[in-house]
Amino acid sequence: MLTSKQRAYLRGLANSLEPVLIVGKEGVTENVVREAENAFHTRELLKGRVLETALMTAREACDAIAAATRADGVQAIGSKFVLYRKNTDIPEEKRIKLIK
Repeated sequence: MLTSKQRAYLRGLANSLEPVLIVGKEGVTENVVREAENAFHTRELLKGRVLETALMTAREACDAIAAATRADGVQAIGSKFVLYRKNTDIPEEKRIKLIK
């Protein structure tokens, strides 16, 4: 569980990220979850986008993907959302250092 200060820090880091996950009209499918898992192997912070044709909001997509990947939802604004999951597989110098 992230604190509000940690969420604020992660939101700041996510500003410069491009969306790597796209949720389409079929919603959160197995392929979307698989892509999120693959992306979490190389990074800790992901940005996603929900297309206008999707039948769900960014918050719903964020919550569904977070539950399926054991990640934390950081932010959902408009059609974009941000997810965080600590990754011990990547080198120490590339890990995000969260404040306590």
